[in-house]
Amino acid sequence: MRVVILPSELEAGTFIANIIAEFISHKENAVLGLATGNSIVLTYQALIEQYKDGKISFKKVTTFNLDEYIGLESNCEQSYRYYMDNTLFNHLDINKKNTHIPECFNNEFKATCNNYESMINDYGGIDIQLLGIGTNGHIGFNEPTSSLASRTRVKTLAENTIQNNSRFFDETEIQPRLAITMGIGTIMEAKQIILVGLGKHKSQAIADAIEGPITSFCPGSILQQHDNVIVVIDEHAASKLKLYDYYINTEKMHQQYMC
Repeated sequence: MRVVILPSELEAGTFIANIIAEFISHKENAVLGLATGNSIVLTYQALIEQYKDGKISFKKVTTFNLDEYIGLESNCEQSYRYYMDNTLFNHLDINKKNTHIPECFNNEFKATCNNYESMINDYGGIDIQLLGIGTNGHIGFNEPTSSLASRTRVKTLAENTIQNNSRFFDETEIQPRLAITMGIGTIMEAKQIILVGLGKHKSQAIADAIEGPITSFCPGSILQQHDNVIVVIDEHAASKLKLYDYYINTEKMHQQYMC
């Protein structure tokens, strides 16, 4: 696990965008696993800037998002389809037909989940999976106690997650308590994973995921078993790491000898 600690959120977002852009420049039909949330916004903004500058094209890129609420229409401002369109897709040359989100509007949940898994496999799997992490350690909507071998499925959201996301919903709006999410086993099959954590409020989850035991109580800790993971965090999110200095020195060595 490569741990990259950067001084600011902006530098973290730019660092991740550069990794993704470099990959697309070598594989124009890249398959990307995408995430939503505040921690990801700066990465998407940096990718948009690289596209506008003519450095990369998304014409042949395919994307699969981690999750989607159940019960929200795609034009609802709180849906992840709306988030992705307005935060990223509408600003790129990507073909919207190649952007996949686990949406289900006909209550055929099992078929939706199975089809999502099949589509990922049909595209040869995910090249780079982008992840955020919840304050309770969740990745995607795989809440604490989720099976570490789970596949795409319907999950009940934890109260912690519902409270954290309540700021996006007005009092008059019904906040979903169910979502479809890629499973942990699905996520772990990506060829490369990039986990981003920003802010003091993510520091405990980051410490548990990187330095804690591998446990379903912190789903993000399973990433310790993946052989190609980069954790990109700012100094605030890194504040509870016991081996902080070691990670700083290791990255200096990586930049000196591996670049």
